[in-house]
Amino acid sequence: LVQLVESGGGSVQAGGSLTLSCSPSEYIEIPYCMGWFREARGNQREGIAAIDSDGHIMYAESVKGRFTVSRDNTKNTLTLQMNDLQPEDFGLYYCGASLTKETGACLNIYAMDHWGRGTLVTFSS
Repeated sequence: LVQLVESGGGSVQAGGSLTLSCSPSEYIEIPYCMGWFREARGNQREGIAAIDSDGHIMYAESVKGRFTVSRDNTKNTLTLQMNDLQPEDFGLYYCGASLTKETGACLNIYAMDHWGRGTLVTFSS
């Protein structure tokens, strides 16, 4: 099973910024969806930002205006620019990819075919 590899996590103060990156460990077909999911404060994994192969972008309400997702279809890489990080943003961030075109499913954890192991974003006092 192809693994996605996340990078860019770390410690940051509230109000700070981080950029996360995701790339496949080996060749995969161009996914329909690629997205970022997180597990924060013991909550269930949730989709927060995704982009499909047509360039349509989706965000969870909690990150709109602060996070920006982008994708390079030539390399199947995904980036998440996170600004104005707040305590509720700290947690484990996962990259997911779905190969099947399914309208409205890009933020759905059950629609993903490939996952990374996650990268941790923590609070720094």
